[in-house]
Amino acid sequence: MPPKLQGMAMLMRLDRPIGTWLLLLPGWWAIALADRTRWDLFLLFAIGSVVMRGAGCVINDLWDRDLDAAVERTRGRPLVTGAVTRNEAFGLLALLLSIGFLILLYMPLTAVVTGVLSLVFVITYPLMKRFTWWPQMFLGFTFNFGALIGWAAATNTVSATAIGLYVAGIFWTLGYDTIYAHQDKADDALVGIKSTARLFGQKSKYWVSGFYAATILLLALTAPTPFLVLPLGHFIYQVAKWDMDDAASSLRFFKSNRDAGLLILLALLFIR
Repeated sequence: MPPKLQGMAMLMRLDRPIGTWLLLLPGWWAIALADRTRWDLFLLFAIGSVVMRGAGCVINDLWDRDLDAAVERTRGRPLVTGAVTRNEAFGLLALLLSIGFLILLYMPLTAVVTGVLSLVFVITYPLMKRFTWWPQMFLGFTFNFGALIGWAAATNTVSATAIGLYVAGIFWTLGYDTIYAHQDKADDALVGIKSTARLFGQKSKYWVSGFYAATILLLALTAPTPFLVLPLGHFIYQVAKWDMDDAASSLRFFKSNRDAGLLILLALLFIR
């Protein structure tokens, strides 16, 4: 790609698709339960997740440009290096949000309203690490809106099942993003960024185990299926093998949650 487009692609994290998967999968869970024949919705949610994850990353980097410059892992981001200017980032954001809204317009009114409401969390989430030790919870609120939108897109309602999936996803996010945050805990402590990784410290494995257990329990209550033993086994393996003091291990097991989410999707597809 030309250098400017490459900078914009990296601003959207197109080189790191794990975030798109984690945003997409709760929506796919809901569609799988509500109406698994709606292949149009599976496709639209895939496109929408690329677009809206990109928009979220642009918003995050606009808020965090100064903080990113102080953290080793993030100081190469395009807004820090100048590969993309603030005005260019705002232009890209406007384009991405417009595409996302056009995708929403294909869906029923309940899905449109739910999708618009999710923007409150998309815009404010990056600020949370400045004010609370629980920014991972706010990421959960944000990333799992797809469960509500997916159900609404298929049924034009938001039911107890959709809310169950949403809450299960929040606990899942608390688990995997606590693992992720352990990569940056030393730099975060220096610049004052709060996270559950810093809050839990050496007890993080116990907390992550609890979050994953809550995820499986809520999924079992929402959509009972014996195939949930598959993601349960994956979560047990993650916690057992994760070395919280090794950044490479934290990144590896954070990324492995794509597979955990796909196993949940598989379990839900075979529910009936």
